[in-house]
Amino acid sequence: MSKQYDESSVRVLKGLEPVKERPGMYTRTTDPTHICQEVIDNAADEALAGFAKKIEVTLHADGSLSVSDDGRGIPVGLHPEEGVPVVELVFTRLHAGGKFNKKDGGAYSFSGGLHGVGVSVTNALSTRLEVEVMREAKVHRLVFSAGDVIEPLAEVGTCGQKRSGTRVRVWPDGKYFESPKVSGSELERLLRAKAVLLPGTTVSLHHEKADGQLESKTWSYPDGLKGYLAEMCMDAELIAPIFAAEKYCGKPSDGDSFAEGEGAAWAVVWTNEAGGGESYVNLIPTASGGTHEAGLRTGLFEALRDFIDHHNLLPRNVKLQAEDVWSRVRFVLSAKVLDPQFQGQTKEKLNSREALKLVAGVVRLPFETWLNAHVEDAKKLAEMAISQAMSRLRSVKKVERRKSSGIAVLPGKLTDCASEDIERNELFLVEGDSAGGSAKLARDKEYQAILPLRGKVLNSLETPREQLFANREIADISASIGVDPHDVTEPDSVLSGLRYGKIIILSDADVDGSHIQVLLLTLFYRHFPKLVAAGHVYIAKPPLFRIDTASQGKGKPARKFYALDEAEKFHILDRLSDEGVKADHISVGRFKGLGEMNADQLKETTMAIDTRRLYKVMVPNQSVEPTKQLMSMLMGKGEAAGRREWMELKGNEVEADI
Repeated sequence: MSKQYDESSVRVLKGLEPVKERPGMYTRTTDPTHICQEVIDNAADEALAGFAKKIEVTLHADGSLSVSDDGRGIPVGLHPEEGVPVVELVFTRLHAGGKFNKKDGGAYSFSGGLHGVGVSVTNALSTRLEVEVMREAKVHRLVFSAGDVIEPLAEVGTCGQKRSGTRVRVWPDGKYFESPKVSGSELERLLRAKAVLLPGTTVSLHHEKADGQLESKTWSYPDGLKGYLAEMCMDAELIAPIFAAEKYCGKPSDGDSFAEGEGAAWAVVWTNEAGGGESYVNLIPTASGGTHEAGLRTGLFEALRDFIDHHNLLPRNVKLQAEDVWSRVRFVLSAKVLDPQFQGQTKEKLNSREALKLVAGVVRLPFETWLNAHVEDAKKLAEMAISQAMSRLRSVKKVERRKSSGIAVLPGKLTDCASEDIERNELFLVEGDSAGGSAKLARDKEYQAILPLRGKVLNSLETPREQLFANREIADISASIGVDPHDVTEPDSVLSGLRYGKIIILSDADVDGSHIQVLLLTLFYRHFPKLVAAGHVYIAKPPLFRIDTASQGKGKPARKFYALDEAEKFHILDRLSDEGVKADHISVGRFKGLGEMNADQLKETTMAIDTRRLYKVMVPNQSVEPTKQLMSMLMGKGEAAGRREWMELKGNEVEADI
């Protein structure tokens, strides 16, 4: 604490310095594959825009990688505002690129690039990077080292008037990565996928050996997604033929919420084995899925459910769920989204809530048409889904309600769910009756139950077990979940009466809401430790802000965003500013509490399984004793002085570890 803190202590990172200081914030640091993928994605965006037909990637013997395409070539003239060659800006400035302008006439209407960060990160984390641009019958060359220009842009030759394209060669700097080698297998999968998603584009990978020989592979899929899925399922037993189609939005009319060109292409098939597949957004692979996959699942389920209902195929007392249809699907999905929101810079999961509605909408009608045109195959799919549903119903654990004559009665304020599938059922502990009312309207009655809590729960860290039920809220929680207070040393059988697989704390996104979270977490940690250890306790994260943008004209409809906190709000506002959205076209609203959110908003942001953010509460084995000490210090009645000292020293360092 004796270190000097004055004006000279504040450091300003310029240029590419932030990337070198914290590379893990910008890319995956296990190996350099992702920074090389950024270069490949730029070439693929040229093909997606319709300007490139050939992409070639070479793994050189010296560990470098080169990517060439026959696209338009990066502009080499001076930027009108910065006075620097555009190709140099692209590789040296964070948030510089041609993909911010999504309006008519922009260089890239649909692209994987969003923030102008990708290839500048590649440059910063490479010992050397060379760029050659063929454009307007001239060849230009530019060379960097560790992100700095060492050979300024210069004209080095000529080419045919009709030739154009870009070639980038990268030497990744091994000191930033756990392994200095590019993953050949991952690179091969990535390039093959690009060929699948870009019909008419030839993608090649050349592997240069130490003796100078080349091993080459070339991919081209004239049948696109359908041909690729057929190759993936070559050894699988199919229940029905592959269903492949695509659908994109036309010019928007009044009331339309999607821009022209947004939509998806897909190929799906059902097999007698477990399902799975691959998904992409604007050619970017989303290994962890996201809302576009949820939209595909929703569209397929709703169409097949309507077919089953229309033909009266569903037995009595059997209710289909989306998972009954989805569990055996093999799929390839390629979505085009004008302004995708990804989880993290590595873009492994799509978070855009609008994508669920978009993909579900474009998938449902074509699949309904296919089902009605292939009735026999459709009935096979219906039989499979019904069989899955009946198997699920047989396997669920039956719930015996406690009778009114028993020790505990289910609280009258509990709004229960219909399902008896304990693993799927969810109980939301909601702050206040007002929020409870919104939650009841927003919930899925099939498997989501609501228990409103009045006021703040008792701080139960030091409360003896026999005195807990003197508090009405704690008694109601225990009766609702079907588990009595217990000690960590008791057997797992104390959870035998559990009625919900997930107990979810849902409180306001403010200080009072956080306090209620802590009080409930204290209760579960101290008196229901087996619930926490088994992974049954969760925290829902409702948004604090809603950000709306007015329509920006043709092809750019009004949009809405939700932000969990101030930091996320400013990030969204920065993005909108980078896209050229005027400040007077942006409105920011702050939710004062869950009770102020209408049911649709609460469902979309916090309760719907496909679009909510839900965090599991866990105590890692190595943190048992430190967690115990921390909880005692934070919640103990005689620890006020220790709490104050800890908050003064470490309050600004706290991060959620849940």
